[in-house]
Amino acid sequence: MAPNPDTTEPTNPPGARTDIGTMVIAVMAVLALVISFVGFAFGDDGGGSASVGATGETELVLTEFALTPDTVNVPVGGSLVVVNEGGQIHNVMVEGTDLTTPDLSGGESTEFDLSSLEEGEYTIICHIPGHEAAGMTGTLVVGGDGEAEMASGDHSTGSATADVDWAAMDQQMLDSVLEFPAETEGTGNQPLEPEILDDGTKRFELTAQIVEWEVEPGKFVEAWTYNGTVPGPWIKVDVGDNVQVQVTNELPGGTDVHWHGVRTPFEMDGVSPITQDLIRSGEDFLYEFTAERKAVGMYHAHHMGHTQVPNGLLGVIQIGDVDIPRGRTISGIPIPEDLEVAQEIPMVLNDAGTIGLSLNGKSFPATAPLVTNAGDWVVVHYLNEGMQVHPMHQHQFPQLIVAKDGIPLDNPYWADTVNVAPGERYSVLINTDDPGTWVWHCHILNHVEREEGMFGMVTAMVVE
Repeated sequence: MAPNPDTTEPTNPPGARTDIGTMVIAVMAVLALVISFVGFAFGDDGGGSASVGATGETELVLTEFALTPDTVNVPVGGSLVVVNEGGQIHNVMVEGTDLTTPDLSGGESTEFDLSSLEEGEYTIICHIPGHEAAGMTGTLVVGGDGEAEMASGDHSTGSATADVDWAAMDQQMLDSVLEFPAETEGTGNQPLEPEILDDGTKRFELTAQIVEWEVEPGKFVEAWTYNGTVPGPWIKVDVGDNVQVQVTNELPGGTDVHWHGVRTPFEMDGVSPITQDLIRSGEDFLYEFTAERKAVGMYHAHHMGHTQVPNGLLGVIQIGDVDIPRGRTISGIPIPEDLEVAQEIPMVLNDAGTIGLSLNGKSFPATAPLVTNAGDWVVVHYLNEGMQVHPMHQHQFPQLIVAKDGIPLDNPYWADTVNVAPGERYSVLINTDDPGTWVWHCHILNHVEREEGMFGMVTAMVVE
């Protein structure tokens, strides 16, 4: 296994400053109370046993975002009635096994056959991306007499019992906010400098390898990476450049690299075995293409992509700079003719695999704030490598959407929330004209909060 990237630097994006001091801590504590987050479903306090359904069988209730109760007991050879009382699709999986229920829509139920399990204790989760991290995890105990008493509390969606310690929960949330911005090992999306060959070709080298990656303070996961970071290095070239990317595979199995959103020759598209042979463990492959036109793209594995990509095998490739509508007036807001972009950052969105709910490979409070000066114009590229849509909401500052999938828009438009679907890329221009620390997050709210506090897809725009 490859060693950790040898860095303990703060996880700021290129160009950002880290001397934000006590301003970030103080203002973030206040902003935690401003964000309009939803509550979680509180049923059993965790100490009760499973409820008994109308059929007399053990029942597990699914809501947003909890398994109620969080500990269920069934006899050896028994089964479990799973009921979805939530408004979203949920399921239940026994970790470490191939046992899982079908996906259940709200109001649906199923009998979960657990007769193949031996006596013991198992972890159960909702396997829909992001739902486990949001709190849908529990314990299955197989054995004993299988009898179950009605657990205390109402299992209906959104109910809460008098046993909830709201003061403690409030404090836990505030404490989690005060940890921002936290330092962790490893920084993704760092610019990768090419080797310039005699004919002017820009040559890059990528090594696919597994490393221990610190997603949030103290939480290390087994990440599949390019050059040891999540996301991999940021590759940026100019229109007309000849590009070479040498890929070395140090993974346990085969891989390939697809250049998502970038025009390439057929044999360079990165889809084994159709366009190329699989890059087997220990082998190399050289990708070569000409950067024909402007693009904001993603490079990622295509072979076994359902595993390799969510686990971190992804990066950003950009050709040229996005077009800025300088000198135009968009919805009554003038864009300066002499506008200069102070900073440009890619923000990769993920929600699954070992990386989980994250921005640029990190979960709050380890997400990097973007630090700017009042009056700066910055460009942000949202790239969704996850499995769900993520509405990215910027407090205070409207976002001018100037390009979609790297293609300039004839009619740019303003939005405070940008819906980014899997595989999509949006480029936005932001004028940070108001000092303060402004929260920036996915507006699917269980992607940013859980009972233990803030986490996941949250960061801040810090304007000095």
